[in-house]
Amino acid sequence: MKIGRALISVSEKNGLSTFAQGLHELGIELISTSGTADFLEQAGVPVTTVEQLTGSAELLGGRVKTLHASLHAAILARRDHDEDMASLEAAGIQPIDLVVCNLYPFRSVAARRGVSEAEVIANIDIGGPTMVRAAAKNFHSVGVVTEPDRYGFVLGELRAAGGELSLDTRRDLAGEAFAHVASYDAAVAAWFADTEPFPDRLTIDLVKVGDLAYGENPHQRAAFYREAGARRHVLSRVDQVSGKPLSFNNLADLQAARTIATAFQLPACAIIKHANPCGVAVGANLDEAYARALAGDPLSAFGAVIAVNRPVTGAVAERMIETKLDVIFAPGYDETAREVLSSKPSTRVLEDRERRKSSPGERDIRRVLGGVLIQDRDNETEDRADMQVVSEVAPGKREWEDILFAWRTVHFVRSNAVVIARDLAAVGIGAGQMSRVDAVKVAVSKAGERAQGAVLASDGFFPFADGPEAAFEAGVRAIVQPGGSVRDAEVLAAANAAGAAMVFTGRRHFLH
Repeated sequence: MKIGRALISVSEKNGLSTFAQGLHELGIELISTSGTADFLEQAGVPVTTVEQLTGSAELLGGRVKTLHASLHAAILARRDHDEDMASLEAAGIQPIDLVVCNLYPFRSVAARRGVSEAEVIANIDIGGPTMVRAAAKNFHSVGVVTEPDRYGFVLGELRAAGGELSLDTRRDLAGEAFAHVASYDAAVAAWFADTEPFPDRLTIDLVKVGDLAYGENPHQRAAFYREAGARRHVLSRVDQVSGKPLSFNNLADLQAARTIATAFQLPACAIIKHANPCGVAVGANLDEAYARALAGDPLSAFGAVIAVNRPVTGAVAERMIETKLDVIFAPGYDETAREVLSSKPSTRVLEDRERRKSSPGERDIRRVLGGVLIQDRDNETEDRADMQVVSEVAPGKREWEDILFAWRTVHFVRSNAVVIARDLAAVGIGAGQMSRVDAVKVAVSKAGERAQGAVLASDGFFPFADGPEAAFEAGVRAIVQPGGSVRDAEVLAAANAAGAAMVFTGRRHFLH
């Protein structure tokens, strides 16, 4: 289809002058709304205003610009319908063949601090979505461009085809246009529903970041999407320094790793395997934190994803390459570290430049058959002031340090979860067990002799005394747990009989 006239009305003007100049050079007549027309005229591109086309001035301070019958008839007329074309001719209307439109910057305006309601409402576009939908609906006769990054492609095809735009391209652009409007409407609806945590109707707008090689298994297709308008995501402000492309499993494990590592103020390292930590530790420096985290379960660390909260030095990098690691995530690397790690092309080395460590109000979403489960994110963890010593023996200073470390760590382990910690390092982790006593047995088995004098954290209460008894028998000297079981008295009696300390937090932290 030959493009003869184009209507341009955009808020985002990046790349517009080059695109419009290219259209003009192809002999395409340009029509534009006032603000865009001023921009193009300053760029030296000839343009006719919508007011000149319709003979009607803008109304209501600009609220009504393009809502005009002659304009929409020019867009919606079907070129292969004689009745449509006869109606245009009778009304003296010439068809519009291309609509270039992106909408008011609602999302960015609504996200500003201190913005007034009036400013937000002023940025709810009416005429723009109407034009876009009209052009997209009539894609058999009209092209529509909503994304500035498509200007080059569209202009290239027009130049190569003598000013024509193919049906396949028009169909693809129409799909993008409807998605553009849907995304916009989702943002507006979310703003109106902001005071309701779980509205009756919820639209989730996702933007594709990229395809992944495959999903959890090679026979599954996969891609990574970010939530439109989110302040940050798992790869926001993350640069890949070296290594292979990231996989589905890498990204799932990276979420857990970076969340744990950034939860600590001291130099920290988290080692993740299949969404669970197999090593977590803090230290006086990153070298110590990494060494102690790796020592927690060096066998399971093979092929793991690790995250640290301090820049990696060459010395730490030398230690890292001694173990096969799938992903290394850090806030920086010195030159020696970059050289050392790049010698392992199968290891994905990521540099975190994000300084915001939380996204307030963000919720967890999980897919189930035919729908999703949505909940508040479990961002809170208790500190010592929230905890109650319920045993006859109170924890000592060192035990309190390990209790707080273990309680923060178990927060990120899949339920049923148990963490045995000693000297601010996890020495045994029992994750994802169907019974709590089995989680204790797994953690004790991993810890071995290191359980002597250690503390244990459980993400949920102990329904029976068998779990604590197994821990005390292995040498654990203190347990931190939510409490709240009908058999709390039996569990506490086991601690008192062992001369061990027990602390209740009053809140569980299941992670499924």
